[in-house]
Amino acid sequence: MILSGKTALVVGVANKNSIAWAIAEALLREGAKVALTYQNERVEGRVRDLAKSVSPELPCFQLDATNEAEIATAMKGVGEAFGGKLDMLVHSIAFAKKEDLEGGVVETTAEGFKLAQEISAYTLISLTRGALPMMQAAGGGSVLSLTYLGAERVIPNYNVMGICKASLEATTRYLAWDLGKQGVRVNAVSAGPIKTLAARGISGFSTVLDTVAGMAPLGRNVTTEEVGNAGMFLLSPWASGITGEVLYVDCGYNIMGM
Repeated sequence: MILSGKTALVVGVANKNSIAWAIAEALLREGAKVALTYQNERVEGRVRDLAKSVSPELPCFQLDATNEAEIATAMKGVGEAFGGKLDMLVHSIAFAKKEDLEGGVVETTAEGFKLAQEISAYTLISLTRGALPMMQAAGGGSVLSLTYLGAERVIPNYNVMGICKASLEATTRYLAWDLGKQGVRVNAVSAGPIKTLAARGISGFSTVLDTVAGMAPLGRNVTTEEVGNAGMFLLSPWASGITGEVLYVDCGYNIMGM
């Protein structure tokens, strides 16, 4: 129970297959107190049901991460639930318009580019800023985001999202530098392809799964549980000397040249 007495806010749970939920489960297993958020009423029921499945007292807050007022309200609720202190923040948010995940990157609209960047990358900054006072009160903290190999290599049909993930990884490094002296670590997990709700929007995703399974050194695709455990590790005191890093959890696929 390495996280006994620690508190965590997990942002981005959509359903039981979400990587964010796998991380939340790993945190709970290791003794952490966890709060969840939901974007709007459309997903509220699913998130609350998941919360109740592990604890009737697990707090949930509405949070559209592009809305500064909602960030402030949610963080206030988290502070009240956790005695004004927060040890861990999980950022599992990404979005791009369907039309911007089709065709070529050259066809991406300015509106679509800005929207994808704001939701997928800038929100790491805004959420970290909102959580920072509680992490300072806790004497430090740890922030985790989720990225993908498309940040540094071309993945067909990943398009503008790959650009956003590159931005997210750079943001991780700069936040790590900014906040290190305050005892706040910032890292990212680069997960291999997994059948999540978000993955359904990527054309040809089944081909990606087959390709990775065929080429990865472990000969298979990664599981959400494995990613959840890796995320828990980076958030925990076990990773106290690690910040600004991207940890690949993809059965080794990222090391392959051909």
